[in-house]
Amino acid sequence: MHSLKLLQTFARASFQQELAYRSNFFISLFHSLLNLGTGLLALLVLFGQVQSIRGWDFPATLALLGVYLIVSALRGLVFGPSLESMAGMDGEVLTGRLDYTLLRPVNTQFLASFRVWNLYAFIDLALGVAVLILAVVKIGQAVPVGHWLSFLAALVSAVATLYALMLVFAALVFWFPGVLFTWIFNSIFQMARYPVGLYPSWLRVVLTWIIPVGIITTLPAQALTLGLPLPLQLGGLALSVALVTGASLLFRVALSRYASASS
Repeated sequence: MHSLKLLQTFARASFQQELAYRSNFFISLFHSLLNLGTGLLALLVLFGQVQSIRGWDFPATLALLGVYLIVSALRGLVFGPSLESMAGMDGEVLTGRLDYTLLRPVNTQFLASFRVWNLYAFIDLALGVAVLILAVVKIGQAVPVGHWLSFLAALVSAVATLYALMLVFAALVFWFPGVLFTWIFNSIFQMARYPVGLYPSWLRVVLTWIIPVGIITTLPAQALTLGLPLPLQLGGLALSVALVTGASLLFRVALSRYASASS
């Protein structure tokens, strides 16, 4: 209950700060529409030439785009900006302001992950849901309830996996303070726009087993449109739990390397 109250306080404070700059709404809306437009245009051009690519047709790939927008929106809503404020350019680690975070009587990982919220991420979330609904309509038949349940489970695992990867990249800044690992991860995550099966074999290995951003969007989209075998569902869940656990351990080790600005 204490954590929930803190989340409410963080969200309220961030939203009040965002609303103080009304022009940011129109900038965020333009950016979201541009992001959606470029994604849709790429799919229309691609599937204007072929019917399917390696088993992925237009509705299935459109569903993957919707998942990508939804997951990106959830990342941009809270733990993306929170970790960026800690490990990004002019972040707390580089400036020494992390001292004040460490002194607070709250779990440091919790603060670093959920303290900063972005109100305008709801725009991307709404657009992602709209694209996902359009994909379901394009399928042309009712999606079984089992597929929906599998999709929701895969989506939860995907968000957990994404959080773990971002936490790992943020933790690396304690070893290499001059490297903007959060920006590097943002570039890698762009590859999740498309099914992991479309990439060359060596890159599929990287995006599945080394930096598994590919499965973050591919598995939920496959679960909704084609169905996902139970072993694969359980494997995705086990992977997300293992990654979150490992990332949390790495973050604690990284904190022990932090040299206080006052020392």
